[in-house]
Amino acid sequence: MTAPSSVTWPPSLWAATAPPGPAVAALQGEIQADVVVIGGGFTGLSTAIHLREAGVDVVVLEAAEPGWGASGRNNGQVIPTLAGHDPSAMVKRHGAAGERFNAVLRDSAQYLFDTVAKYGIAAEAEQAGWIQPVHSPGRFKLAEKRVREWSAIGAPVELLDRAQTARMLGSDAWFGGFWNRTGGHINPLALTRGLAETALKLGATLYARSPASAMSYANGRWSVTTPGGKVTARALVLATNAYTGEFEPGLAPEIASEVIPVLSWQMATQPISDNIAKTIIPDRQVMSDTHRELYFARWDARNRLVTGGAAVFPGEGGANLRSAVAERLKRLWPQLGDVSFDYVWSGYVGMTPDNLLQPQVPGYPRIHKLGPDAYGWVGCNGRAVALSISLGRELAKATQGVALETLGLPLSEPKSQPLRGIVRRIAPFALPLYRRLDAAEI
Repeated sequence: MTAPSSVTWPPSLWAATAPPGPAVAALQGEIQADVVVIGGGFTGLSTAIHLREAGVDVVVLEAAEPGWGASGRNNGQVIPTLAGHDPSAMVKRHGAAGERFNAVLRDSAQYLFDTVAKYGIAAEAEQAGWIQPVHSPGRFKLAEKRVREWSAIGAPVELLDRAQTARMLGSDAWFGGFWNRTGGHINPLALTRGLAETALKLGATLYARSPASAMSYANGRWSVTTPGGKVTARALVLATNAYTGEFEPGLAPEIASEVIPVLSWQMATQPISDNIAKTIIPDRQVMSDTHRELYFARWDARNRLVTGGAAVFPGEGGANLRSAVAERLKRLWPQLGDVSFDYVWSGYVGMTPDNLLQPQVPGYPRIHKLGPDAYGWVGCNGRAVALSISLGRELAKATQGVALETLGLPLSEPKSQPLRGIVRRIAPFALPLYRRLDAAEI
């Protein structure tokens, strides 16, 4: 298997516009810390920041560069919920821990924007809200249910009728929906690099190009080895999500098998003229609707409309998606006319097998206690931007002995996915199923 660090990924809008990240060396030799964090994305860096705020010595091991993985490749939508998530279902599944998790998730977008403001991170942050319009009349029932459930636990959500939705989105393609005022969007690579800078300024130790090849526990200490050295620590956080088995399949095979890395394509148009842009999502909210086939859009700081797509056969650089997604945008917003894309790029989304293979099942993350003072999570199902920052806070507390009964961590036992390799290969072929489900009324 070729290590992902040697893969040439298509250039992204974020790589072209984000401030440079900090210069970080690779680990050489053996060191000790109180906590070792594997993964230098949103969760790992948030964990390190919260540990340093508490005065805890922490080392972060990043396999490539901060933001190289999903944290720097996603669409940058800050959404305070999960795919298909209903608070009552989480409580039914996890009881009191589910209630605490719901509260963490409810506040996760606000917490992200507060963190950006607190540390002055230049992440192009815009807290304009998140809108989920419904793509068929019958799905308005979903909007009603989600507004009812999230309102019951204090989320700032509001039901939108069809006329309101058309005014807010600049399109009559949808049949109503709801919005959450705390959502918004960021430049995800800029945020990741800003979190890395913040962690370093607070005194964290960060190593790049240092993939963890093995982790073990003995005599009250965790040991994590890399090609150039080893870190020994009292506590450990595994924060590698969809890339858990990509650099070293033997690192945490049971955890890696719980998540299916699915290729997601992001696309950014050429800059749109002001007179057209002001008619399309004029207040600059992020939008992702009820399609399983991922209809979403947001503005960037340079008047580019950033969207994405999926394909059974993505083609070289996602080239065969350009015309289909351009036609979709033109159908949703006819005033756009013909559009072209300056950037098309990709990365992995960590899908849980139940959500991938049973599209009507909510996508719950897998959060585990891996051993004494060791925790990890996988399975964002495309909604990790907001959640991961808050989970970093919760995981940092857990490693410091804060009672788990007070944290928003619905723990479960690792559950391997049988035939993961086969499921991964056939995952793109779920797209025709999603399209059939999207076309059916409910």
